[in-house]
Amino acid sequence: MKNLNEDQKRHLRRLGHALKPVVLMGAGGLSEGVMAEIDQALDDHELIKVKLVADDRDARRALGERISQEQDAALVQAVGNIILLFRRSRIENKRRIALP
Repeated sequence: MKNLNEDQKRHLRRLGHALKPVVLMGAGGLSEGVMAEIDQALDDHELIKVKLVADDRDARRALGERISQEQDAALVQAVGNIILLFRRSRIENKRRIALP
């Protein structure tokens, strides 16, 4: 996904503030099932929160970057063990978020 500028990230953070995590990564780690759930959630919602399970900050950062690369999504924000991801829906009628 293309890089977002600061205005777009700020807009997405504002929209994502009230969201609850849609995908929760369990003790099994980043499995194919979790990646499939993230992919489906991005198509359905475009902007999602994912709750990660990792012990340290570097591991969480690496997980967030890996997920964003594999899903072709933008990593908008990472706070604690929650990441905020954005990707335009591949389903035309589910595109709802307009970027500034």
